[in-house]
Amino acid sequence: MYVGALECDVLLGDVHSLKQKRSVVRPLLAELRRFEVAVAEAGHLDLHRRALIGVSCVAADAGHVTELLDRCERLIAARPELELLSAGTRLYGPED
Repeated sequence: MYVGALECDVLLGDVHSLKQKRSVVRPLLAELRRFEVAVAEAGHLDLHRRALIGVSCVAADAGHVTELLDRCERLIAARPELELLSAGTRLYGPED
């Protein structure tokens, strides 16, 4: 069993309140869930122009986990209303 975690720090575009932030982040989280991963806004909760998006998944094959998290990162990076500042991936396997 392999567990993968992706952490994406994003800068939101023309957002001036936490309510506007939610209107950008919620659709992104819903779109990521279509990949059948667990996803949440995991940081920068009190900042209206920043968000930390956490994505995780579990699979029997390390390659599948890596491919799935890469697809999620590409989806986030392709969104025109935000800028991906940084992304980090961790993979945990049977030997960890």
